Amino acid sequence: MWKVSLIVGVGIGYVLGARAGRERYDQLAGAARQLRENPRVQGAAGKAKQQAGAVAGKAAGAVADKVGEKLPNSLTERVPYFARHNGEDDGWGTVRP
Repeated sequence: MWKVSLIVGVGIGYVLGARAGRERYDQLAGAARQLRENPRVQGAAGKAKQQAGAVAGKAAGAVADKVGEKLPNSLTERVPYFARHNGEDDGWGTVRP
């Protein structure tokens, strides 16, 4: 994951710091747009989002089960996830069983 962040950072730094002008910027932006619209990239991003949601749901469920009852009411009222006891989707792709 750090490699992807590094590559993105280098790309952004190049675009912001380059003196190649608008033409080079448009060329790089077009290449980034083509990459983003590639079906293989979109499929990989969808799978990663789904897996991250599943892992986050399991982790959040484990945390809620271990510390949810020990938290003060002022916190559990602000964090609805700790008060929920049925399996419903929270909109982020995570479901607590």
